[in-house]
Amino acid sequence: MRAARFVIVLFLLGSGLAQGAEFDHRHTAWQALLQKHVSWVGGAATQVDYAAVQADRAALDGYTASLQQVTRVEFDAWSQAQQLAFLINAYNAFTVQLILTKYPALDSIKQIGGWFGNPWKQTFFSLLGERRHLDAVEHELIRGSGRYNEPRIHVAVVCASIGCPALRPEAFVAESLDAQLTDSMRRFLADRSRNHYKNGVLRVSKIFDWYSGDFPDLAALFAAHAEQLAGSSIERQRVRTGAYKLAYSDYDWSLNDRR
Repeated sequence: MRAARFVIVLFLLGSGLAQGAEFDHRHTAWQALLQKHVSWVGGAATQVDYAAVQADRAALDGYTASLQQVTRVEFDAWSQAQQLAFLINAYNAFTVQLILTKYPALDSIKQIGGWFGNPWKQTFFSLLGERRHLDAVEHELIRGSGRYNEPRIHVAVVCASIGCPALRPEAFVAESLDAQLTDSMRRFLADRSRNHYKNGVLRVSKIFDWYSGDFPDLAALFAAHAEQLAGSSIERQRVRTGAYKLAYSDYDWSLNDRR
């Protein structure tokens, strides 16, 4: 009997059931889903094959279940880059999961919750030991925590809409996080359907209006990306020197569906 108990304990330890299995900071399962079902369009935007993700639902649910198993104590022991990559991936994965609750009978995430509802206030998952909605992840755990102070978050957490920055076809990971955020900002500002200089007007996404307070210096940000925002050398120089009127593009809430 003692030998049998010893074997059982060894099995539990080896399988990670007796103590929590270490979290996969490579986000391998999410990476595989994104590589299979998300594709670049013109290098600046992406489309999601939601029908294919729906067929692959078990893999998505398995990944989000792994996110929900992480405790606050575990999370607090990670590096800030690991924490932020985790929260970004969680937001995006749960957003896709939310879309699938109504897909294919919707054309926009804003249809979820009805006329007076709010898709970002739908409490449908747990994270770090509490029931959460998407707004809680973005505005409390990320923006409201005071830990990160990272304005590039606004081109990383995405809302399943054409007007949003691209959902990257790869998971965010700690060791590449800075480069991924930089690339996401560059690609977003290079999308001339949402951000461009023309005839003295620099027209940019409403994201830079809604969250202007998160960016320490928007003029400096646009100047650093003049190459993406303007076509000719003269126009780029005007963007660099702030010689423009700032305006905001209409936001397209249509679903970023490959169909």
